[in-house]
Amino acid sequence: MANSKKSTWIIVLVIVALVALWGVKAYNSMVSGEEGVSTAWSQVENVYQRRMDLIPNLVNTVKGAADFEKSTLTDVIEARSKASSIQLQANELTEENLAAFQQAQESLSGALSRLMVTVERYPELKANQNFLELQSQLEGTENRIAVERNKYNDVVKGFNTNIRRFPKNIIASMFGFETKAYFKAAEGADKAPSVEFNF
Repeated sequence: MANSKKSTWIIVLVIVALVALWGVKAYNSMVSGEEGVSTAWSQVENVYQRRMDLIPNLVNTVKGAADFEKSTLTDVIEARSKASSIQLQANELTEENLAAFQQAQESLSGALSRLMVTVERYPELKANQNFLELQSQLEGTENRIAVERNKYNDVVKGFNTNIRRFPKNIIASMFGFETKAYFKAAEGADKAPSVEFNF
């Protein structure tokens, strides 16, 4: 009888130990996933920051053109200011916060596109080497933005799937892991924002 109780306790302890080990492994995989999201988000921020850094030089170059439309420049400057005012940390990637960030970035993309269309009417700008280099860098940055957003969405999908699956969702709930928001395509858009140059 005593051996039977002892065996039962050993079995219970082994089961508890296995469950605890599984819980630790599940928790650690969620921490790794969340760090992956943070890393992917940092890359997204880096490419958006690169675009922000190019804009002052672009604006200064365009300002030098005679009679360039001031309202177009003002729109770009204001859109840049608004976009740079929205800073998100990886732990703030909710649907609402990311939507506000994305809207501000799309407004900046629209203002830049209008600027480039306006530049078409200024041959001296189209021949300016500094402008041509900035234009090339801006095009490359827009492509990098699209790539990094896609990578970010892939990492978020993996993380969200991991924390929503049963029984890991129990551990996620216990430790406060929450799903992260995705970048979504702008309404009516089926590609990343781009800047067209026709010389």
